[in-house]
Amino acid sequence: MPEPTVAWIHDVAVDAYVYLYPLVSMELTRQQMTNTERASGSHAPTNQFAHLRAFPAGDFREVVRPNFDTLYSSAWLDLRDEPIVVSAGEDTDGRYYELPMYDMWTDAFAVPGQRTSGTGPGAWAVTGPGWQGNLPDGVARIDAPTPGVWIIGRTQTNGPADYPAVHAFQDTLTLTPLSAWGSTAPEVLGSVDPGVDMATPPLQQANSMDAATYFDLGLRLLAEQGPHLTDGPLLMRMERAGLGAGATFGDLPTSTQEALSDVPSAALASMTAMLPRLANVVNGWQMNIDTMGVYGNFYVKRAIVAMVGLGANAAEDAVYPLAMADADGDAFDGATDYVLRFAADELPPVDAFWSLTMYDGEGFQIPNALDRFAIGDRDALQFGPDCSLELYLQHSSPGAERESNWLPSAPGPLGLTLRLYAPQRPVLDGTWNPPPVHKA
Repeated sequence: MPEPTVAWIHDVAVDAYVYLYPLVSMELTRQQMTNTERASGSHAPTNQFAHLRAFPAGDFREVVRPNFDTLYSSAWLDLRDEPIVVSAGEDTDGRYYELPMYDMWTDAFAVPGQRTSGTGPGAWAVTGPGWQGNLPDGVARIDAPTPGVWIIGRTQTNGPADYPAVHAFQDTLTLTPLSAWGSTAPEVLGSVDPGVDMATPPLQQANSMDAATYFDLGLRLLAEQGPHLTDGPLLMRMERAGLGAGATFGDLPTSTQEALSDVPSAALASMTAMLPRLANVVNGWQMNIDTMGVYGNFYVKRAIVAMVGLGANAAEDAVYPLAMADADGDAFDGATDYVLRFAADELPPVDAFWSLTMYDGEGFQIPNALDRFAIGDRDALQFGPDCSLELYLQHSSPGAERESNWLPSAPGPLGLTLRLYAPQRPVLDGTWNPPPVHKA
């Protein structure tokens, strides 16, 4: 068999970069979020929850497109030693919550919560690959595809007045090593690694890595976490190219290393070009409902979602239509007033709730006198005589009689995101789409 050409190896390396991107992104995020002795804000030691207790303030700039619907409870699990029991100790009395569990490839492999297991108390032992053993009565088993797991819990929060009730539920969420189940859970005290870059966002770290740094990290993680069962064809190509699990970039011939130096920029350019074509656009809204949260072998989509929204929900749990243009095909601008009108039979079909959030051109919420960054079906909206609903998207108040339906904007480029929690079948099969946003 002839030796692979450098051009062929380059093509495989671009595919490998895309394939490994979620794994690298997850690891860099994990390093930052667990690099602490005690839980504080969004950071907590491994195998311990970190609870966010309030919505972001108007000047919050740490995460793009934050939501104002749920409070988060995040945890990173290490299952190498033993299973970890995740428990929710309180009945939420119908309140929507979910505990999506992501493997290190960003697939949501289990989602305890209202839609699946209900809102009563529950306990689930998350087991690592190959674990064998017996579980106590009342503890269900969830097999994780990788020894590393990220839980991004979301609990419905109906405004700041609802914080106490949500906090009470968050405080019932526990993580307990299986060996300690049934007794007092041991205190988890982490350690701080001064070598972890805590200042540079993980996305920026990943996107700025040279080929050697990226592949050394990615291929080491591939050996540690293991691939998915269906990854075999790509893994064979990677192995033939010298990029198998555990390989180091420095072991490649010098000429090959030089030829692969542009792989990161080439792969990122390909991902960026693919972004607008990831999903159908209907009425100006990008409807990302296919292979979301569980990606199969759609590696480029998995990588792009990791780049623009790490830890995305499966579509069955939440769909986030993204407004790409108004009814005339124009980009959104705060100098223009807009109206989003739902006819009585066009309201979002959901089993939980829905909201519309306004962002500036960079993806951050817009400070305003009402402190209103999102609007939705849990607000005191005014409907028309025909049961239609009009939302006013503009910088200035539409008047006192319409202010209940006003979502403030600001001068400059705008972004709009709908959020549909527990969407019904018409959303998932594409027969329902949001109506277009019209200029007023």
